[in-house]
Amino acid sequence: MHAPALSSPTWTAITTEPDGLGESPFWHPQEQHLYWVDIPGRRIARVAVQGLQAQGPVEYWPLTQEPGCIAPVQGGGLIMALRDGIYLAREWGGPLQLLAAAPYDTSKQRFNDGKCDAQGRFWVGSLYEPKDQALGALFRLDGQGLHAMLGDTKDEAHGGVVTANGLAWSPDSRTAYWADTAAHQVRAFDFDTASGQLSHPRVFYQAIPKSAGWAWGGATPYGGRPDGAAVDAEGCYWSAQYEGGRLLRIAPSGQVLAEVPTPALCPTMPCFGGADLKTLFITTARHGRSEQELAHYPGAGCVWAMRVEVAGVPVNVYRA
Repeated sequence: MHAPALSSPTWTAITTEPDGLGESPFWHPQEQHLYWVDIPGRRIARVAVQGLQAQGPVEYWPLTQEPGCIAPVQGGGLIMALRDGIYLAREWGGPLQLLAAAPYDTSKQRFNDGKCDAQGRFWVGSLYEPKDQALGALFRLDGQGLHAMLGDTKDEAHGGVVTANGLAWSPDSRTAYWADTAAHQVRAFDFDTASGQLSHPRVFYQAIPKSAGWAWGGATPYGGRPDGAAVDAEGCYWSAQYEGGRLLRIAPSGQVLAEVPTPALCPTMPCFGGADLKTLFITTARHGRSEQELAHYPGAGCVWAMRVEVAGVPVNVYRA
């Protein structure tokens, strides 16, 4: 049974200059800015937004490495996971302070999706670029350093993934979510807020894998695979379905409550923002997509927004 689709959702383009692969959006409530990264473009972006309109031009911060994800820092600045490590910048465009070197072979892996938990610890997963082994892992950065929490960079038998994605927490922080895009799977875990430990892993959502030889525009249907995610105030998990042209709103029980068509075939990550946290933003991908697909989805790579009925939860900040 298919979940009900939201009829003709009204998406508005926030940006007109497309990113190669937009990711890691978050809403900064004090600044009233939306932040995100362009991974292959090696840059961080931000823009002031009011309603569904950008207020002025997008600001870009060029980097020398691919940024996998970013998060705001208490007192100002950004924490960012780059290919070779996790860095702190106290101001926009400012110098980068290395907090932790990457604990893997940077010629084959890089940091990918990540967020802060409610206690101010920074979590980030890794992506294994050859994509033939589940060597990606999930790490936690706190005052005692960087810790491997799930997966192992040398042993794929310990809960590793190919592409770490979809990190999020329930509003009460008692459940954590983590996806492996290549496995088309989102996992749920019990989360201990005090210790930051994860336990009791289970499959939260399993997508149908892509058929061999699938291509956009062909006859074989495909719903996409889980990419980035966000959680709303009712505890529902919003999952971007890469190559599926849709978002899924999934109840804490795992039931898919709604499908939301997106203006790009490859939505990458949603987040909630605006003064009431009822504006849903999505980043999207353009890099590596076919000319046929891009002709059908000319806004691929842009940031989009729409209004929703249920508010999201505020972004968590890193407490250095």
